Amino acid sequence: MAKTDVLMTAPMLPLVMEKLDAAFTLHRLWEANDRNAYLKDIGSKVRGVATSTVHGKFDAALFELLPKLEIISSFGVGYDNVDVHEAVRRGILVTNTPDVLNDEVADLTIGLLIATLRQIPQADCYLRAGKWLERPFPLSPTLRGRKIGIVGLGRIGKAIAKRLEGFDISIAYNGRRRQEDISYAYFPTVVALAEAVDVLIVITPGGAETKHLINAEVLKALGPEGVLINVARGSVVDEKALIEALSSGAILSAGLDVFEDEPRVPQELIDMEHVVLLPHVASASVHTRNAMGQLVVDNLTSWFSGHGPKTPVPETPWLKA
Repeated sequence: MAKTDVLMTAPMLPLVMEKLDAAFTLHRLWEANDRNAYLKDIGSKVRGVATSTVHGKFDAALFELLPKLEIISSFGVGYDNVDVHEAVRRGILVTNTPDVLNDEVADLTIGLLIATLRQIPQADCYLRAGKWLERPFPLSPTLRGRKIGIVGLGRIGKAIAKRLEGFDISIAYNGRRRQEDISYAYFPTVVALAEAVDVLIVITPGGAETKHLINAEVLKALGPEGVLINVARGSVVDEKALIEALSSGAILSAGLDVFEDEPRVPQELIDMEHVVLLPHVASASVHTRNAMGQLVVDNLTSWFSGHGPKTPVPETPWLKA
């Protein structure tokens, strides 16, 4: 019996490619000289797609070239690269890879927070440059006595908060609604949260609804001792406003794992010595990325074997059946 045709939009982990190759007829879009011509040639056969947030937009124009598409299996928790509302309109399932990366991202977030406050990368560079021989490294800010605000208390946000509890510091949060089973202080707006804390950790989903949620007003409310940590999506922070706030001293510092136009990072941020910048690595361990990749495979194989998707996103029609 012929294998089901699945399109992969860009290279993925060897584990993913090997398993999808074994289970399906796998079409590699990145190998095509002319993507549109290639899709017109094979598009009518494709019933599944493997993609990720770094593989470009999946919109109505692309859906038109894949008339038999049933499921998009996306690598990552975020799926703002997929026009999910258009997918729903067409009856196409969208899945992501939640939960398997919660702990990894939470661990990295705590590391980034401490690295930003205690200036760990700067101290490392200081020693390597031989400057310790001349004078001690300057005293740094501290986590002691700080109030932490979490923007987006979902699965990962809760994992971050759980780790922060061990530091015996105040925790508050903002989200679409108050969570009745949560004891942390709730603030209905991000501005109100920023006014009440001096560290803002952003872990809310990306997309149009949260674009530039962290803007100049929020940063001003955070204040001159404030620290911004972004492990969500680059689009959630108004990068120009952040650069201005960091340059003017409106906030103290920032630790950023994500950027608006990845992998291009503004030179103004790169030139700043009081910020910590990471190349979107929050979930980037071998263990966790393999678990995420396996879930991409599992969603496709489960669907095409008649058992339904493993981790459909909330908007998907599967949940409304």
